[in-house]
Amino acid sequence: MTDKTRITEIAPDHYVISIYVREFNLRFNHFLIKDDEPLLFHTGMKQMFPLVRDAVAHVINPATLRWISFSHFEADECGALNEWLTIAPQAAPVCGLVGAVVSVNDFAVRPAHVLAHDEILKTGAYRFRYQQTPHVPHNWEAGLLFEEVTRTLLCSDLFTHEGDVEPMTKTDVVDRAKQALLAGKKGPFADPYPYTPLTEPILQGLADLRPARLALMHGSVFVGDGGQALRDLAIVMREVLGKYP
Repeated sequence: MTDKTRITEIAPDHYVISIYVREFNLRFNHFLIKDDEPLLFHTGMKQMFPLVRDAVAHVINPATLRWISFSHFEADECGALNEWLTIAPQAAPVCGLVGAVVSVNDFAVRPAHVLAHDEILKTGAYRFRYQQTPHVPHNWEAGLLFEEVTRTLLCSDLFTHEGDVEPMTKTDVVDRAKQALLAGKKGPFADPYPYTPLTEPILQGLADLRPARLALMHGSVFVGDGGQALRDLAIVMREVLGKYP
């Protein structure tokens, strides 16, 4: 099922563990931040847990993980959450209030550390600002983390694009995402993002953070003007998915 696990440092102490799944023609990315209190963003699916765990072990001792975060309640985002909580006894899930109340505190073996919108989680040298982003990319409980020191936005399924792509790129990822959205409208997973009156304001708010890196769940990490890319994505999503003026 899987092939070509890669570990790439995308910024100081920031690593992407990328696993290509041929059946989906997608890369599944998991982001590890090495710090006093290490953080993992995206647990991966249960069936990927051994691969992700072994990759993490190349960078840190997996048992020392302190924080485990994700955007929304979905298999590739947090399917292996309990496996990680079992091997990392000091670790806690990190999410917003809705995610904790609706899903995480019932599912996880330990309760979530809840962050409010714009609240900062300090892991040592790095600072993660929580952004509450309902239905962006998916689900009521969705939220993202913005690492302020390296200006890295952990942006989940936004900008998803297919293929066994390079770990990092300075090439425009907006057109890649647009082509994936257009292709998806013809398949069984059409319209993957709900488009609501909140979609564009949320994307504009993320753009105002001026990210220098966009850490995608599926595709290449984008290095460049992340703010402009998010503004361009807002236009694309309105054109392809929009139901509101």
